[in-house]
Parts: sequence; C-alpha cells; structure tokens
Amino acid sequence: MGRGDADPRGRGDSLIPGPAALSAAAAAAAAAALLAALLLLWLEDAGPGAGSSMAKTEALPKLREDFRMQNKSVFILGASGETGRVLLKEILEQNLFSKITLIGRRKLTFDEEAYKNVNQEVVDFEKLDDYASAFQGHDVGFCCLGTTRKKAGAEGFVRVDRDYVLKSAELAKAGGCKHFNLLSSKGADKSSNFLYLQVKGEVEARVEELQFERYSVFRPGVLLCDRQESRPSEWLVRKFFGSLPESWAHGYSVPVATVVRAMLNNAVNPSGKKKELLDNNAIHDLGKADDSLKP
Repeated sequence: MGRGDADPRGRGDSLIPGPAALSAAAAAAAAAALLAALLLLWLEDAGPGAGSSMAKTEALPKLREDFRMQNKSVFILGASGETGRVLLKEILEQNLFSKITLIGRRKLTFDEEAYKNVNQEVVDFEKLDDYASAFQGHDVGFCCLGTTRKKAGAEGFVRVDRDYVLKSAELAKAGGCKHFNLLSSKGADKSSNFLYLQVKGEVEARVEELQFERYSVFRPGVLLCDRQESRPSEWLVRKFFGSLPESWAHGYSVPVATVVRAMLNNAVNPSGKKKELLDNNAIHDLGKADDSLKP
C-alpha cells in the first residue's frame, strides 16, 4: 500500500514519484483505509439505542453475592480469543459460577492454579450435532466466537460468525441454557451492504428467534486490546482510537476489559426483558459502573 512503481515505458524521472509524493500517497492510502474500516465495522447502530444500565452501582456487590448463591453453570464459546480469554479470567476472579465449561475446537493450556477446575469440551464445529452433550446443563452462555474475512475468506467468515454461532445457540437452547449472551458489533444490521455487518445482524436476529428466556446482545465498537494474533489493519485502528481523547473515542471504541465487565455486571443483574441490546455507550457505562467497587 502506498508504493510507487517506476513508469514501465521509461520516459524519464518526471514520471517517477519522488519521496515526497510517496509519503503523501502513503498517508492518503492509510487515511482511506482507516475511514473504510470505520465505515465497515463501526457505523452508528441502525437498530434500537442503548441497552439497559445498572440503576444503582452500589448494588453490585449484593447482586454478585446473590448470583453466587444460585450455583449457576456457564459455558464460553471463543475462550481462545481476546474477549473470551479476558472473560474467563474475570469470571474466575469474581467466582460467579459453580461450574465453568469452555467449548472449542482445541484444548487450551493454562498454567495458573485458578484454572484447574475449568472444564473443557473439544468439539468439531462442522459436526456440532455429534457434540450436543457439550451444550447440556448450562444456565448461562457467552458466545465470543468469531473470525475475520481476511483470515478465513468470505465463506469461512460466514460459516464461523453465522453458522457456528447459530448452531451453538440452538444446541444451548435445547440443552437448557436460559441466558444467552452474544458478542456482536457496532453497526450490526442484517440489511447492511457490508458483509461483516450483515452477518452480525443476521445472526443476532436468528438467535433471537430461538426464544431464550433472556438474550443479551453486546455491540461494541473498536475493541482496544493487545491482540495476540497479528492483524495490522486492526492494530492501526486501535492505535488511532487509543490516541484520541476519551470523551470523543467513547462512542466508537471500548477496552476489552470494559466489555467483559459489562457482560458480567449485566448477567448478575436480574432483568424482566427477554432481549437486551447494549450499544457501545451502554457497554462503557455498565462496564465502568464498579470501578471503585471490587467483588
């Protein structure tokens, strides 16, 4: 990107971009790529506005204690990814569930003692019906499953982010899961012309049709984290938002740790709604509700 090629017709130096022109072209290309990424991945939400928020942050410790007393079980899909990894760590630190199960295509290795009682179910996502037992007996489910078009291709992306997620949700519902939490994206819209946002919106709608007792959808903007997997374009976008004043970046980006805390703060807070849609601002508010209140 931003590379200048010498004129193949050999008509002299006047047709060959100089260093200044190359720098300008590189800057313009980077700006264009950034703008395209923002439009593609993090447009303003087309659906309902902010989701529910905690009325009284002072109630969180009591809500967590009440939640622990219920001895609920939980499964996590996508625990090898950035959000899933942080989610698992936070769940263990808060000691919210009596049983924790990771469902994935490979077994994860943990060195810390805190992870010794974490159960792992290795499944083949192409044959999930053969692994229905892995989804049985969980009260709460968190789905952080996803890939990218660049990594898996268009068909692979659709297969993971839509087909795998939907089939997992179906099996979870059949297995008794009452509260399903889906990590989606800002701007998700099944009518979008952008494949990424279209798939995210489609899977949101199709999971809703399963009629979980409680269904929580999280639509974060740019996830700010130090991703273990190298994705140069995402690194550029994260650095851009990380350099902005917090008041401006608030609507378009969010740290992964804040997303995770929002997920858990929402889970322990009883709700009479069958569906909750939390946009980026709601995630910020809920995820930071207990900055001074540790369990």
